Amino acid sequence: MTIQRIHPGNRLCDATLHNGVAYLAGQIPEDASLPIAAQTQSVLDQIDSVLALAGSDKSRILTATIYLSSMGDFAAMNAVWDAWIGTTGIGPARATVEARLAKPEIKVEIMVIAATA
Repeated sequence: MTIQRIHPGNRLCDATLHNGVAYLAGQIPEDASLPIAAQTQSVLDQIDSVLALAGSDKSRILTATIYLSSMGDFAAMNAVWDAWIGTTGIGPARATVEARLAKPEIKVEIMVIAATA
C-alpha cells in the first residue's frame, strides 16, 4: 500500500494520503496578526487547497479538530466555520479545544481527516 505525502518536508508535510484517506497536518493562518475571523478563514482556505491536492473536498471531511488559543473566540470562529461548511448536512465529527499554540499570536489551528476515494 502506497503512502503519498503532499508538500513533504523534514519535519512534516501538509497531508499524508493512505488507503483512500487524507490526514491533514494542523493548518495555521498565513497572517497571525489578523483577528480570529480572518485567521479562521485563512486556515479554511488552506484546508480547501490541501484537500483539492489530495483529490477531496470539505464535503468528504470525516473529522476535524480545532485548537483555539482562547475559548473566548469560539463564537467568532464558529461563525466562519458555519459559513464555510454550509447547511447541507455535511458537518463532520468535530472537537474544539483550548490550547497553547506554537506562537502566541496564532489564534486557531485546524486539523482534518477526509476521505479521498
